Amino acid sequence: MTYRVVRATDWKTVILTLTLCWLAAGSIMAQQRSRQQLEKEKKQNIEKVSQIRTILKKTSSQKQATLGQLKALNQEIAAQSKQINLLTEDVKLMTSEIRELRQSSTQLQNNLEKLKKEYGEMIYAADKRRQQVNPLGFLFSAESFNQLVARYKYLQQYSEARKGQVRQMEKVREQMLVKQQDVERKKKQQQGTLAVQVNESKRLEGLKDEKNRMATELSEKEQDLRTELTESRKAVSRLESAITEMIRREIREREERERLARLARLKAERERIAREKAAAAAAAKAERAAAAESEANKPEAAEPKTAEPKAAEPASEAAERTARKPDERRNNLLNDEEAALASSFASSKNRLPWPVTRGFISDHYGVKPHPVLKGVMQDNPGIDIQTTPGEVVRAVYDGVVQYTTFVTGMHNIVAIQHGDYYTVYAKLKSVSVQVGQRVKAREVIGVVATDKDGVAEVQFQVWKSTNRMNPESWLIDR
Repeated sequence: MTYRVVRATDWKTVILTLTLCWLAAGSIMAQQRSRQQLEKEKKQNIEKVSQIRTILKKTSSQKQATLGQLKALNQEIAAQSKQINLLTEDVKLMTSEIRELRQSSTQLQNNLEKLKKEYGEMIYAADKRRQQVNPLGFLFSAESFNQLVARYKYLQQYSEARKGQVRQMEKVREQMLVKQQDVERKKKQQQGTLAVQVNESKRLEGLKDEKNRMATELSEKEQDLRTELTESRKAVSRLESAITEMIRREIREREERERLARLARLKAERERIAREKAAAAAAAKAERAAAAESEANKPEAAEPKTAEPKAAEPASEAAERTARKPDERRNNLLNDEEAALASSFASSKNRLPWPVTRGFISDHYGVKPHPVLKGVMQDNPGIDIQTTPGEVVRAVYDGVVQYTTFVTGMHNIVAIQHGDYYTVYAKLKSVSVQVGQRVKAREVIGVVATDKDGVAEVQFQVWKSTNRMNPESWLIDR
């Protein structure tokens, strides 16, 4: 005879409890991943705001408003708006977390009540049986030793089941208390975040007022701004012409290199064909001599007509055709090393480091409206990154310094070749590399220049052959 003390309903309760705990844990893990991403974005944005404020503080040493200050202020407003949006998402996430915690706490409370009810039924049934049958009498009334052992195990199992039920209730009660404490903690955090959000919103309004004041002040200097814009366009044109000419010169050098290589291959092929022809002629002569000697020893007979040999293709034409065969390993006349570097650079799109450690994009790539002059468009062949005075400029990828020069309005510039890709760094106060020098990613190549308004800004461009590209799509997100 077998005695079972743990009922099916008891095990269902245990399984239900474990399932609820598992589901709650899964929900919490999903929220934690979302929470971690949000906290990461908030931290990055706070650092960005801090950098912009530092840069703006240094450029604001000028008493009069400048375009550099306006650009920095625009970036701070954008970062401040993003911070408020992140705080709004934070509040929403906290609301969701509080709701999940409350639901989990309610589920645990219901489960605890069910466990208590079943435990009470178990105690009541045990007490009722104890009134009917004494445990010792139950043991010693066994008809055999095996039955005695079975009854002893039954009583032991029953006792363990009661203890397990008590432990399960304690565990559920502890989890429920933790959830309730988490709810209160989250509510306090939410209140604190809401207070921060209000303060950040007030600061945003102040920044917008400052922007409007600065824009009004700058609009009163329309003639000066138009003069600056004209000079800036001339400087951009000079820089673009210099870079285009540098790249075209490099392409011509590659073409000349390929032409000389092709001539060398052609000469080698001609020499090979000449050697083969000479060897064939010598072999034919020896064969004719042997045939003549053999024919002299035979009776005279009518000489058979032989087909005239097909005219051989001129050696020069065959060699030239062979030399013209394309080399599949070559790409835009690049040698193997340059082609590998170009492929590696292309695969690093969206992952290149910034040329300066601190800073923000003050002027984006392409055509866009002027920040102050109405109806005026301006074109940027790269991006301008505003940073702090004296900031070092670094190469964004391995390459070879192809060009360094000084361009009026753009200060010193450095162009680094990466196969048929080029990165250009302009507005440098000083340059610390030389033409032909191999550089590594993040290696210092110069120091950023500071203009008359106290703005430290580096111009960064990316080219593929003679086609300029949007540098923002190459740099890693900040």
